[in-house]
Amino acid sequence: MNVLSLFDGMSCGRIALEKAKVKVDNYFSSEIKPYAIAIANKNYPQDECNRLGDITKIDGLELPKIDLIIGGSPCQDFSGANKNRLGVEGIKSGLFYEYIRLLQELRVKNPDVIFFLENVRMKKDQQDIISELLGCEPIVINSELVAPHLRHRLYWTNIKNVDAPTDLGLNLNDFLDSGYADRIKARTLLESDSRPLSTPIKMCHRYFNSGFTTLIFKSKAHYLELKRHFDWNFKQLSAKEIDEKIGNIYGMDIYDGVRYMNNREREACQTVPSGYTDGLTQNQAACLLGDGWTIDVIAHFFKNLK
Repeated sequence: MNVLSLFDGMSCGRIALEKAKVKVDNYFSSEIKPYAIAIANKNYPQDECNRLGDITKIDGLELPKIDLIIGGSPCQDFSGANKNRLGVEGIKSGLFYEYIRLLQELRVKNPDVIFFLENVRMKKDQQDIISELLGCEPIVINSELVAPHLRHRLYWTNIKNVDAPTDLGLNLNDFLDSGYADRIKARTLLESDSRPLSTPIKMCHRYFNSGFTTLIFKSKAHYLELKRHFDWNFKQLSAKEIDEKIGNIYGMDIYDGVRYMNNREREACQTVPSGYTDGLTQNQAACLLGDGWTIDVIAHFFKNLK
């Protein structure tokens, strides 16, 4: 089997194929982020000679016959976290059309090439554009079924007979190196999760008042005491108001020990093999894991390739 992985990141597609026990002869990939390529080469040195670089410079007609094309095109212009969503007209998410171009070029040598495309939830009109061009509706799966974090995603594919995986009922607390999470599942992983704000109180302010980040507390008792203190003193304040008031609040040491997840815990959330991102900084690993795939979801699809 020859595979072409677009927007390859750290080669999550390669991990999923391996986990699904699908034999790969050649894994061609397109990625431009240097540390993503480096960590992929560290784990799969056999693929290094097939790194193709910038997707816009790949000629599908020059590649050998490809059996499977996969990818998760950039989501920034689709995501609800972006107030100015331009969809497929955006600079980043518009790279989706490069996926379509290459799929069409690959069909010259192999009309039956299998395709697999992932992206975030998006406006219905944008979803319909993708569905029309690929000729199928997306399968909707939340990673929480097979992982200890939330990740609601759309998957377009012509792989047959794929249903949602069985809910394994996993709890984030069972995957922590230490401490306590007040949520059963981690929130969707983001690159910014690895960047502690200037103070622990601001980390808590963002956590309790927004839909982003996952915080780990020293214990359940620590969480309960901290939450009472936060609700009493800061819940209704803006970040600026907290800065103005913080020096006059007693008991601020309760916020000591609050942390974000570490790399190993993020790997567990994405069902990536433990240690896969070793050698990367916290920011780099959080970036790649936040942009990457939940391996067990993708392997669930790829098992049907056989």
